[in-house]
Amino acid sequence: MKYLVWMLALGAVAVAMAACERQGTDRRPGGSRSDGDNEPLLLLDAGAEESHPPTGPVADNSRCFVCHLNYAQESLAVDHAKANIGCADCHGSSDAHAADESWAWGENGTAPDSMYPRPKINPFCMGCHPKDKIDTEQHKPLFADDAEKKYCTDCHGTHRLAERKCKWK
Repeated sequence: MKYLVWMLALGAVAVAMAACERQGTDRRPGGSRSDGDNEPLLLLDAGAEESHPPTGPVADNSRCFVCHLNYAQESLAVDHAKANIGCADCHGSSDAHAADESWAWGENGTAPDSMYPRPKINPFCMGCHPKDKIDTEQHKPLFADDAEKKYCTDCHGTHRLAERKCKWK
């Protein structure tokens, strides 16, 4: 009887191992895929028609994605991460924001170091993407002074929370 239990347990382990092997489960550190692509899983842009793999270092936004996982596949965050520009490069290190979990029990949370209301979006983006580099027909509405004015994030990414669950302190 004792040997029967051991044999059943050994058989269950063998079946589980075979199932994992058939699925191609990749348990290598770093979360790389089994197809030989070492791009981190959080930075994949599976929905893009044309994806350009990064040629250099990639920004590590994992600290932010702990709470803001919705940005792990958002085009603005993904494209910038591939260029080694992380959340902290635009929003500051935001240590107090990252450490504040008071919003979880209904209190007002600490804002990131830098936030961008609509009037501040274009000037900030143009710090890295100056007018002479983006002055094309499709970008004319960015420079308008009337009701037709557009903001970079109107076309590039959905980099706003659909629903904000707290107000800032």
